Amino acid sequence: MAKKLLSVCLAAMMLLGIAACGKTEETSGATTTQKGETTTATTTEAPVDLPYEFGLGTTFRADELTTYSMFFSDASWYPMVDTWKTEGVFKKIEEMTNIKLDITSYDSGDYNQNIGLDINAGNSAYIIPKVYEEGQYVDGGAVVAVSDYTQYMPNYMDFVETYQMQPELDTITRADGKYYRLPGMLESPLQDYTILIRDDIFKAAGYDVSTMEKDWTWDDLCDVLVGVKAYMVQEGMCSESDYIWSDLWAGVESGQGKGGNILKLIGSSYGVPAGWAVEDGMKFNQETGEWYFAPITDDYKEFVTVANRFVKEGILDPETFTQDDTTATNKFYNGETVIISVNRGQYATFNQGLQEVQGEGNFSTYICVYPRGNNNFIAESTRLENGVMISKKALDELGEEGFIQMIRFVDWLFYSPEAYTLIKWGVEGETFEFVTDPDTGLEVKQLLPGFKCSGLGISGAEEDIDIRLQWGYAGGNFWYGGTVAEMSDNFVPAVQDYYARLGEYRELGPTRPGLKASEDQNEMINLIKTPLIDNVNSWTLGFVTGQKDIATEWDAFVASCQGLDSETMETMYNEIYAES
Repeated sequence: MAKKLLSVCLAAMMLLGIAACGKTEETSGATTTQKGETTTATTTEAPVDLPYEFGLGTTFRADELTTYSMFFSDASWYPMVDTWKTEGVFKKIEEMTNIKLDITSYDSGDYNQNIGLDINAGNSAYIIPKVYEEGQYVDGGAVVAVSDYTQYMPNYMDFVETYQMQPELDTITRADGKYYRLPGMLESPLQDYTILIRDDIFKAAGYDVSTMEKDWTWDDLCDVLVGVKAYMVQEGMCSESDYIWSDLWAGVESGQGKGGNILKLIGSSYGVPAGWAVEDGMKFNQETGEWYFAPITDDYKEFVTVANRFVKEGILDPETFTQDDTTATNKFYNGETVIISVNRGQYATFNQGLQEVQGEGNFSTYICVYPRGNNNFIAESTRLENGVMISKKALDELGEEGFIQMIRFVDWLFYSPEAYTLIKWGVEGETFEFVTDPDTGLEVKQLLPGFKCSGLGISGAEEDIDIRLQWGYAGGNFWYGGTVAEMSDNFVPAVQDYYARLGEYRELGPTRPGLKASEDQNEMINLIKTPLIDNVNSWTLGFVTGQKDIATEWDAFVASCQGLDSETMETMYNEIYAES
């Protein structure tokens, strides 16, 4: 059924093709005025002599080779190599568009810190992707109000109108009626991150997770893991002092000092922002219509108590929050651990790593619907993803006409179906082909023989070329937004099955409303937020790992947050919200 639903989505996507508009000047749909008022413009086409081609269904192409600078978040588990530029994704972009991207690359672990230093020093690249929070750059005037230029972005505006994205865009619109980040947009939220288990070991210990996961809680999972560990000790697979869960995406490399993915998942299960999702710590109460600081609530206390239980029971390795990701995955491959965070891109990689170490046929895995806490919501409740800022430096150096040309290239690169396919799959006939699905008769994408891709979750033989490692396709810098058909066109059966179960067992939570703060208000919020959230993250990791005692030190934590003006944050948020 999942495969047939996927094929239907792909068929719907193919019906969305729209004819090219060639070298024309166009505006279409909802646009934002200088005062921030939303209006609907009638589509117009006026022939002009532009030095580039653009438009829906048209490949952006400059008449002359043009260079734009761009930051790049380089993931250590698939680091950029020269072939990405000489024959891979960036070369193909250049061949298709006549745009050469001058890349400034930083390790993903300190990407935000480094681009912040460059931007503040006046050395920003023109195009700034992989940005989750733009507030710190807006008030200083370092980035452009991109909403002033979306009228020149036909692919972007088509998505906004087709999937009615304006309510989501309102959540990132500031007090001046503008927004400063072009977000990745999703037709529907997609909960990517969850947990993967060694199903063979769980079943040998007497636990069939597939019969439990519909309603299980984190405490249930902990009980199961205690039983699994007892079995492993009995069988001589580990000792009483060993941990059987040592996670990735939580330590020095990608946890960002916040606890990363696992604390985000557990926190969201209790309705509180934590880990990757901590942001400003603020939550909106849908019933009262008021904002509150979540880390000092009873829900947050319950969250850290549950997370700490995994450590206290000798299940979760506290080194999870300090180690690098490779250490975590190697423990999983070696059989030292039996559970790990996973996303759809890493599923095939983990199975391949297990096969290389454990041997084919000596293991089985299962993608779990992760447990619930005091709610039944998935961790994702928004249709916006990370996005792209455009530096004011680009406007200053390119001039208005040159800047609009670059904006139209950005529109093609980040929002056109053509670029989405290129960046994700490579070039048709070189790395992938369309084949007919025998069950539906519809065309679907398939890698050509000799290729595999960890980023797509598609495994292969050891000698096969990984198109992400070799050429940079299916990387994370261009976000995983798009239509359901686009996002799911690479799902292997195990991942399709996971999403089918997730859709049946869990539901979407309420969307956090936008907050239209003024420049002065934002400055005050940022002054409070930085030390306050640093304090929250420090105490949270202390509570979870047991270095801080929840029973005796919780009141001291609450007092420390109040001493750092958490109550002032609450007052400001509610005043700003009331004025919006």
